[in-house]
Amino acid sequence: METIWFWLVAIMIVIYVLLDGFDLGAGAIHLFVAKTDDERRQVLASIGPVWDGNEVWLIAAGGTLYFAFPVLYASAFSGFYLPLMIVLWLLILRGASIEFRNHIKSAVWDPLWDFLFCASSLLLAVFFGAALGNVVRGVPLDASGYFFEPLWTNFRLTEETGILDWYTILVGVLALLALVMHGGLWVQMKTSGEVRERAGRMAGRSWWGVLGLTALVTGVTFKVQPQVKENFTTWPWGMIFPLLAVAGLAGVAFELRKKEERRAFLASCAYLTGMLTSVVFGVYPMVLPARNPVYSLTVATAKAGDYGLKIGLMWWILGMILAAGYFTYVYRSFRGKVAVGKDSHGYGD
Repeated sequence: METIWFWLVAIMIVIYVLLDGFDLGAGAIHLFVAKTDDERRQVLASIGPVWDGNEVWLIAAGGTLYFAFPVLYASAFSGFYLPLMIVLWLLILRGASIEFRNHIKSAVWDPLWDFLFCASSLLLAVFFGAALGNVVRGVPLDASGYFFEPLWTNFRLTEETGILDWYTILVGVLALLALVMHGGLWVQMKTSGEVRERAGRMAGRSWWGVLGLTALVTGVTFKVQPQVKENFTTWPWGMIFPLLAVAGLAGVAFELRKKEERRAFLASCAYLTGMLTSVVFGVYPMVLPARNPVYSLTVATAKAGDYGLKIGLMWWILGMILAAGYFTYVYRSFRGKVAVGKDSHGYGD
């Protein structure tokens, strides 16, 4: 049961990254692809009806983590307290930026919230990437099962690590470029005119950075976390996950050349899915690696009781059916290009 729940949590995180990832990417490129107020409202309209619903998957994944792996939840949330507070404030600031922007029309009000929307989206992408880098690299867990990391120490991979070091920053930059590509492809698919053209160019340019950093981060990860290489050596069938990422990345470039907007976005989804599942496969059975492997939390040491996991599985399946139905309805209702009228707020149209 613990392995099943390990993969269920992973699936929910993947869904969150795919959905809220294009929201973050659209926010990060907001000021670069939209030059006028009408164009900025067009970018906001591209995510308007779905951005807050997408963030529910983050809450759902956190709740599932608490239920299935309470020891992991306790350790991770205490050790990552500082970055979690930063992420929480960035999420609040980003949501406020979207909702408050159109309440007052002034030369100061709109640009202020546009900047905060862009900056908070950009920083969230970097922090989420750095968080993933921390999990792969390992944290300074000790015999008590708890740890604390400052924001940074000496930026080296020592026993006393910080949230930010050269490796986690590298992963954070890759995450930013990947979500910029993902968000650019979404905005291209949902908008028209100059915004669509700029978003496509932004996605195409970021593709080169994603390509280079994917290769670099993959090579470095094998050295930073030996468990990843060991898992792929022990179970060669796991290569299907990185191959999915490679195929997705190649598909983005191919479909961009053909001007197939929807297929390019779906190829980006394949890339992100392949990358995240490769990480999950690589660190298993660990759920929170430690710098000293003796203290690493695994699916066996962090799981809840077997009876609770079995009962919870039935409720999880029911909940996912309802969520899938709701999101299918919302996205089908929102399909096609957005249209922003002169009297509209620029989101949710």
